Amino acid sequence: MSQDLTRHHETPRDDSIWVGGRPEPVAIAIAAYDPAWPARFQELAARVRAALGDKALSVEHVGSTSVPGLAAKPVIDIALTVADPADESAYLPELEEAGFRLVIREPAWHEHRALKSARPNANLHVWGPGCPEVERQRMFRQWLIDHPEDLARYQEAKTAAAAEANAAGEIVTEYNRRKQPVIQEIYERMFRSHGLL
Repeated sequence: MSQDLTRHHETPRDDSIWVGGRPEPVAIAIAAYDPAWPARFQELAARVRAALGDKALSVEHVGSTSVPGLAAKPVIDIALTVADPADESAYLPELEEAGFRLVIREPAWHEHRALKSARPNANLHVWGPGCPEVERQRMFRQWLIDHPEDLARYQEAKTAAAAEANAAGEIVTEYNRRKQPVIQEIYERMFRSHGLL
């Protein structure tokens, strides 16, 4: 598990992950932390739980909007655990009925699926039980809360990545790629602190 936990994922540069084709570039805006973000997550989590019932094994607020004080894209990231993300028929129709749309399918990365909600703006990431990526996200969230110097460094990296991606007319996966060196540096520090490297 620790090897999976410390392994970094590289998003493919081709269009293979996109369901329905590569999205058009949209300007990336980094907003100051909004104290309303946790309430937006609760609204979305209630929607997911109402749609899936017991099939939603866990629903967690992850990503930058889950870290108090951190500037972020005003998009709520949610980690949803289901019994088998590859079995889309077991959860996707209910989530679509609840206003989510499948946009990413990554079988090679823990069978990751990503769905989008427009109102409120959210990314719903679907994983399976015991997925190391969910634990990585929990650890990273707590590390940023506990280490303000790394929170500030990450915030600077996000702001710079957004400006560069916007100037180049890139999509959000390229913005994410531009942040990776700083994210990986913070992860390495975090993993060493936990005795995982």
